Amino acid sequence: MQDLLPDLFDQYETQLSLLAPHYRQFGQKRIFWGEVVTVKCFEDNSKVKQLLAQPGEGRVLVVDGGGSNRRALLGDMIAQSAVDNGWSGIVINGYVRDVGALAQMPIGIQALGANPIKTDKRDLGDVNVTLEIDRVIIKPGMMLYADDNGVAVSSEQLDLSQLA
Repeated sequence: MQDLLPDLFDQYETQLSLLAPHYRQFGQKRIFWGEVVTVKCFEDNSKVKQLLAQPGEGRVLVVDGGGSNRRALLGDMIAQSAVDNGWSGIVINGYVRDVGALAQMPIGIQALGANPIKTDKRDLGDVNVTLEIDRVIIKPGMMLYADDNGVAVSSEQLDLSQLA
């Protein structure tokens, strides 16, 4: 499968909400999906680190960093923890760093861009809260689907076996 979202939208358009098309791919895994876990944090990735150190079980972490471009909310060490713990992917409304290393990791990572500056660690942030990103409501337990065409969420799990 080279493209997921076009086929999903052809079959399930009314069940999907598309995030604005400004996310870039950073991980080696270009197509990923899974149940959503959410975190809202601003220039502090403490909660991101804590969550990705837990068993991912194929889930996707959606991080609302407020779109801040001043600090990176994910780097190579935390991303490696996500890989080691079985996360399918990470979508960040914010920035990442260590992009050369991220590109070699077998995980899906989409973010707004790259910034080499790390965050402060103040243990601030909210976990498993409803997010609103790009005018799309994202709740824990929803399903997220991502590929080179973008990022979409659905309140129900879609049958991928029906796709071309």
